[in-house]
This record gives sequence, structure tokens and C-alpha cells, in this order.
Amino acid sequence: MEVLYGQLADWWLLISPPEDYGEEAAFYINLLSQAGAPQDASLLELGSGGGSNAFHLKHRFSPMTLTDVSAGMLEQSRALNPECEHLLGDMRLLRLNRQFDVVFIHDAIDYMVTEDDLRAAIETAFVHCKPGGLALFVPDHVHEKFEPGTSLEGRDRDGRQLRYVEWTLEAMPGASQYTVEYVFMLRQSDAPVQVLRETHICGLFEGTTWLRLLGEAGFETKVIPDDYNRDQFLARRPVKA
Repeated sequence: MEVLYGQLADWWLLISPPEDYGEEAAFYINLLSQAGAPQDASLLELGSGGGSNAFHLKHRFSPMTLTDVSAGMLEQSRALNPECEHLLGDMRLLRLNRQFDVVFIHDAIDYMVTEDDLRAAIETAFVHCKPGGLALFVPDHVHEKFEPGTSLEGRDRDGRQLRYVEWTLEAMPGASQYTVEYVFMLRQSDAPVQVLRETHICGLFEGTTWLRLLGEAGFETKVIPDDYNRDQFLARRPVKA
């Protein structure tokens, strides 16, 4: 992941800009609001990347704390979301000794490639969630709904041009991981096109595995389908008597 989230961090507004996230973020805001998130809810995002989700969520949730393992991505997010707190940290290990009304993990959860990784990330979400608080997990795929596919994305901005192919390969039957191949084509002014490629390995778990691990952590969970053929997991930390 050193290419996409490191070498290309400075190109993030051409790869995954905030304007691509408005509709999706509105869905999360509505979902969390209907689930009872208070108007002054604090939010912790684990794996916040370049901050494109946070750009929209910060208008509903405050204060917001954004964490990621990539310093380059946090730098991009700080420029986009200067009013948010930014911290370097791995979602499997992070311990802030604070709790939040909402914990949110978008597609960064896909990089939990083993059940132990996923269990650790869920535990991090649980310990940072207030009693009665909410956690929302948004994996790109669960095993039952997995579909391979290919997309071409990119745009032009400030004299730079970028296009990339994202190729999600077919997973083997019963596999707990899948592979995404990326090819990036970059051009600045009249310079020759530069081509970079990178392979990403992602976790692929049954919905029952998700529910089991969330339950073991202590969450009460609902599965919420969205308009992108994804199952999202809306979890609540019970209020202890």
C-alpha cells in the first residue's frame, strides 16, 4: 500500500476527492441520526485516509478525531479538515483512553486480512465507544455479496492528470481474502505519462463471522444494506446496568 497511500498521497484529490463522497456521507449521517446519535455527538474515525468522508461528516459530528496509519494521508486530511484532530495510529492497536458517541470505520476495514485483524479492529472500536454509543463498519464486501469488477477512475486538476484502473479479481470459493490490482497513470503538464502499479490484499468474511466477532466484543448489531450492494454493520455498545 506504499504507492496508493504513500507515494501518491499528494495526488489524493485526483484519486478520491471529497466531492465523490457527498451522497454516501449523507446516508451515514441519516443512519446514525436515526439510530439516536445526539446532535453534539463526538466521532472517532479509524482509517480516515485523506479525509474525504470527514469533510462531510464534520458538519454533523463535532468534535471529530481522525486516525490513520499513513502520515501522508493524514497530511492531506489536515489540509482538508483543519478543525479536526488528526492522530497517527493502527486501528488494531490504537488506545486513546477516551470514548466517543460514534466510532466509524469506512473501507479501511478491508485491510483487516485475517480474523484476528478484524477482531482487533472491532475491539478498538468497542473500547472507544461510549456505553450506549454507536459504531458503524462499512466493508466493501462480505463473502455472500462479493463480486469481482473493474473500474476506470481519475480526473484533471491544477495542471496534473491522473487515471487509474482498479481491478478486483475473482475470489476463490471459500477464500477469506481477495486481491485488488491497481494501475496508476500520472501526467504533469507536458511530461511523459508515468505508470505505477500496486497489489492490495483485502479481507473477505462471511456476514456471520462479522456478527460473531461483533457480539464477542460486546456489541449489539444490525445489518444495514445500502445502495452499493454492501452490508453495513451498525453496532451499539450496551449501557451497563
